[in-house]
Amino acid sequence: MLDDRIKGQLAAYLEMLRQPIELLASLDGSEQAREMRGLLGEIAALSDQVSLRDDGDASRRPSFTVGVPGQEARISFAGIPMGHEFTSLVLALLQVGGHPPKVDAGVIEEIRAVPGRFHFETFVSLSCHNCPEVVQALNLMAVVNPGISHQMVDGGLFQDEVAARQIMGVPTVLLNGEHFGQGRMTLEEIIGRIDRSALQREAERISAREPFDVLIVGGGPAGAAAAIYAARKGVRTGVVSERFGGQLLDTLAIENFISVKATDGARLAAGLEQHVREYDVDVIDLQRAEALLPHADGELAEVRLASGATLRSKTVILATGARWREMNVPGEKEYRGHGVAYCPHCDGPLFKGKRVAVIGGGNSGVEAAIDLAGIVGQVTLLEFESSLRADAVLQKKLFSLPNVRVITEALSTEVIGDGEKVSALQYTDRPSGAARRIELEGIFVQIGLLPNSEWLKGTIALSPHGEIEVDARGGTSLPGVFAAGDVTTVPYKQIVIAMGEGTKASLSAFDHLIRSSVN
Repeated sequence: MLDDRIKGQLAAYLEMLRQPIELLASLDGSEQAREMRGLLGEIAALSDQVSLRDDGDASRRPSFTVGVPGQEARISFAGIPMGHEFTSLVLALLQVGGHPPKVDAGVIEEIRAVPGRFHFETFVSLSCHNCPEVVQALNLMAVVNPGISHQMVDGGLFQDEVAARQIMGVPTVLLNGEHFGQGRMTLEEIIGRIDRSALQREAERISAREPFDVLIVGGGPAGAAAAIYAARKGVRTGVVSERFGGQLLDTLAIENFISVKATDGARLAAGLEQHVREYDVDVIDLQRAEALLPHADGELAEVRLASGATLRSKTVILATGARWREMNVPGEKEYRGHGVAYCPHCDGPLFKGKRVAVIGGGNSGVEAAIDLAGIVGQVTLLEFESSLRADAVLQKKLFSLPNVRVITEALSTEVIGDGEKVSALQYTDRPSGAARRIELEGIFVQIGLLPNSEWLKGTIALSPHGEIEVDARGGTSLPGVFAAGDVTTVPYKQIVIAMGEGTKASLSAFDHLIRSSVN
């Protein structure tokens, strides 16, 4: 299954093993089991430190464990971890083999100190770009703490189980057989959820930080650009974000970032973070801002976090971005994760051969419909206006697909389900006013963005749409507080524009610092 280039790279990695590891496969008569046995055989042949057995008795087949010979294995893969999950497999091999992970020593100690026994199962799709982070975090926890075990489950392979458990979004994590969480989760988030004392300790550490000269709230393109420009000025710079990378982490193809012909959101987000960390920037991740306390005379501005921590700074740049807009119709919230989804690339494989709808006829909606058409049985795209708003090249591709139909002038009015999962979508045909119903199993919502500014209401001037009002320099209604990116009134929500606005806000904050010190 592996080409010569990949084998060469993997062989080099396996030279880092510090102790023997054993792969134990539980197989059946399926084609997937044959492929798994072939993959594991290729891996074992690359290193004398890797052995392979195929007499496992696991209930999920095909599957395999990664462990130390003579010890109970705590990491397993149900399905063939290729695609985005191949990196998860490589890291599991290295970490079980004793190669130290690139994680802060304090985090490792927190994992080691977690009391109790925890068995995690993560249902993924191999095309999901958020799933590997969860899989890798839980695998690492299983390596470090003997009371923790974890299995990755390919939802596309174990369709019957996915249906029985009503799993309609990935990654979905079970803990000791019960629902634990869904969607992107970082290592620190997971630790905090199973060890509450860790959250309190982290909040105390954050509050103890010295005041910043420039504090950026938000870690997307605007926040990253602001951080780099501030740090290059030599001032004390901090970034606090709910998840570094922001909405980039939910973005698949990026083909309009100038000078980069094609990339994807996760890769660009990783590049941004790497660039920021090359400078003396204090990056505080996994923290949601809850309140802004503006400057009083002679005092610092404060940003209060949902964890209870407080950060202080001479200037603040707000770059909290935006999130997917919801339909706000009956049934949407009830069936979120049970048929209602917002990431077609992540969750699409769970609807293989089924009927789905895409809500929205802009670029995002049409791109989603095109992607889904190659996976699902039937795609129905609904657009409120009389025509689609997507680029002509996308529309041409969409209308060439045989399993796609388009309905314009359609107002979605209700998500219908059977109490466990989505079964239909109701909409109004706007010209006639007649109610229509589409029988389906999934609904992907792609109707634009909402600014992440609720926490600022009553504190700073916002537009009627909830965007932060900014001037030509990124200044807000509060002295010393600037804003940039999708959360502001600046038109055209594009990555390249957000970066430019973040740069502008950072330079304006530095100018404010200079003038304040002179005065």
